[in-house]
Amino acid sequence: MARWLYNVLLHFLLPLVFLRLFWRGRTTPAYKHNIAERFGGHQGLPQHGILIHAVSLGETLASQPLVNALLAQYPQYPLIITNTTATGAERARAIWGNKVHQCYLPYDYPWAMQRFINHCQPRLVIIMETELWPNFLAKLHQQHIPSLLANARLSAKSAQGYGKIRALVTPMLNSLSVLAAQDAATAERFLALGTPPSTVTVTGSLKFDLSIPEHLPQRAAELKATWQLHGRPIWVAASTHDGEDIIILEAFKLIQMAFPNALLLLVPRHPERFDKVAELIAKQGFSMARRSLKQAVSPSVAVFLGDSMGELLLWLALADVAFIGGSLVSVGGHNPLEPAALAVPMVTGLTMFNFQQITDTLMAAGALKQGSDSTSLARIVCDWLQHPEQKQKDGAAGLDVVLANRGALAKHLAIVDRLLKA
Repeated sequence: MARWLYNVLLHFLLPLVFLRLFWRGRTTPAYKHNIAERFGGHQGLPQHGILIHAVSLGETLASQPLVNALLAQYPQYPLIITNTTATGAERARAIWGNKVHQCYLPYDYPWAMQRFINHCQPRLVIIMETELWPNFLAKLHQQHIPSLLANARLSAKSAQGYGKIRALVTPMLNSLSVLAAQDAATAERFLALGTPPSTVTVTGSLKFDLSIPEHLPQRAAELKATWQLHGRPIWVAASTHDGEDIIILEAFKLIQMAFPNALLLLVPRHPERFDKVAELIAKQGFSMARRSLKQAVSPSVAVFLGDSMGELLLWLALADVAFIGGSLVSVGGHNPLEPAALAVPMVTGLTMFNFQQITDTLMAAGALKQGSDSTSLARIVCDWLQHPEQKQKDGAAGLDVVLANRGALAKHLAIVDRLLKA
């Protein structure tokens, strides 16, 4: 009955879904160019392979160790990467190119999901983190297609929301073959929602198994030399959201009072905000260079706008200190392990519930500190810049956390192997 009501509501909203696609397509053409796929009208999908659903950019990046391992260990199975957002789709194509087949997952209409599944007939479906859809999982279960919720995470806030619609959520969770939780707290929250204990296992987070490209240090060193960055303190503000950029720029003004030659590398999360952030930087009176215009950083440039995709690791490799976006607003933060893997200490806002346990672990190690406003953020950054030995020590502590917690990838691969052989 709950899923029936859910489907009635979905179909009632269908006209708004079309309007939203066309509206978003005005600024991001991918949303209007792939409408057929949103309703199961896929063409040329490979069959009988492994399907990995990574909703957006964050999940796509988190899936990278697993996808790379699957490509190496199961070359006989085609890999399909599905996304929901244009940024996730663009990043998947940039990372893997023609090694995988990238497409959009349909909206959760039962007929659209059935068309999609009929097109690709996957041997196994892997869903990253928390992207759960009742009709999708029901169709997989009905057709005896195994499903793995990989790298699963569920905050207390999200669990509370799911708890209000248990009649819909519990049958959905019962459809999963395996739920691989990032931590014990996540496992307990899913169990409380009615997930069968026999399907739940704690594997740790795949994010700890990220790998740094071998050429990255050399690229960073070359860029530092080209842009004459040696001797300039560099603060990288990564994956910022609307409302955070102004706070970062205000904090940077305070940092400049102590370090006049400091450089801010500001990297907004979403491409549609690039121009808006550029206008804000100019309005605040900063001299600026933009990556999209291929402008170099000269000694007179105070703010570099990283308005490109796929280069965040390069910017973090240049950093003395990093800021993690989505943490000064109610987004819940983004992955703090990328700067940690580069031994870069980081500062965040107070809202990191998407990565709470990882955040707590990094804070306990001294690699991450939190501030609530421009003044506190500036104070933390300046303290590290004024004490380089402590900065180096705290950055190294973050790398130690990453190295000590690796191993989730091997556990996930063991689950995949078991499900493929079942």
